[in-house]
Amino acid sequence: MAELDFETFLATDIRVGKVTRAEPYPEARKPAIKLWVDFGDEIGELKTSAQITDNYSPETLVGRYVMGVVNFPPRQIGKFMSQFLVLGVPDENGGIVLLAPDADVPVGGRMH
Repeated sequence: MAELDFETFLATDIRVGKVTRAEPYPEARKPAIKLWVDFGDEIGELKTSAQITDNYSPETLVGRYVMGVVNFPPRQIGKFMSQFLVLGVPDENGGIVLLAPDADVPVGGRMH
């Protein structure tokens, strides 16, 4: 694994957000869910799609905190424009588990 210098780490803007809306994304090549996430007043609401259907349904995501990289350039995912990268790790079966704070925190808070 390549080493990362501290300046590069600081340039990666990882924030906490709260899911405001979630919908199935049946047009995606692999099963996915469209997410709209509120990152607070400074950033606002951003959208993304995520291959998280092994562990989540759209109904279970609204109101949930997530962590996301908000300073990647937008990326076209099929017919949907992704504006940030939601963060997760694979479980023992390869399904993604979302990363989130373990306490209530203000949306938009930057990871340190």
